[in-house]
Amino acid sequence: MASLQALLLALFITALAFNQSFVEARFSNSMYINWGAQHSTFASNGEDLQLVLDQTSGSAVKSKGAFIFGSIEMLIKLVPGNSAGTVTAYYLSSTGDKHDEIDFEFLGNVSRQPYIVHTNIYTQGNGSREQQFYLWFDPTADFHNYTIHWNPTEVVWYIDNLPIRVFRNYEKEGIAFPNKQGMRVYSSLWNADNWATRGGLVKIDWNSAPFIARFRRFRARACKWDGPLSINQCASRSPANWWTSPTYSQLSSSKMGQMKWVRDNFMIYDYCKDTKRFNGQMAPECFKPQF
Repeated sequence: MASLQALLLALFITALAFNQSFVEARFSNSMYINWGAQHSTFASNGEDLQLVLDQTSGSAVKSKGAFIFGSIEMLIKLVPGNSAGTVTAYYLSSTGDKHDEIDFEFLGNVSRQPYIVHTNIYTQGNGSREQQFYLWFDPTADFHNYTIHWNPTEVVWYIDNLPIRVFRNYEKEGIAFPNKQGMRVYSSLWNADNWATRGGLVKIDWNSAPFIARFRRFRARACKWDGPLSINQCASRSPANWWTSPTYSQLSSSKMGQMKWVRDNFMIYDYCKDTKRFNGQMAPECFKPQF
């Protein structure tokens, strides 16, 4: 009987810890409007968000809390029609000059031209690790799932559960990895026509305004950041920290196959292949296996 009670107590503690790692993340409960309040709307159900851009302002939201490790996901329906010059952003970021950041940015285009998905990662304030893809579907016709999975081993970007990019932890070899700063979740819609579409050659057509991006079902199955103590607590291997399971330390063979399909057919830019931009001085992770 004593051993059974001990087992039940252990299961209860594990379940409680796991529940604490899943942060209730309805937009209305977990985010607030931090720019362009007159252009942002939370739906009454708490699950939907609308961001608007016009000539007066864009708009943005920010999570109330910060996280370190886990999965952050959101359903997004991008600006339809002529979206050239607009950027819809969805990313994680800490603050300060030495900030970490993990990005999804969706670069608008003229009607019937494909959106470009721009991904990047900053570590200790250093970025310039862009990879870009065309989407293999119309992201304005319906909602699609965009997920950032982040654990002590790797960062993986997913679209509709298909991995498109991996950044592995090579910190022991002197390559910085985002594992010591809590990051908040941000989403925004803004005017970036100085660079977003064909390097800034195509400007926003304000006759098409207002531009509207829609967001749904924000979820953060992630470890809540409570200061420096969270660095080790959230990285420790335990049943509560499901993201530290060996299952999530490397993509499965089937996921590798999915990512290969995406990268072979839809990748249009990789910083690790841009020798001209970096004068042949490529980032050290470019010479390491990422997958």
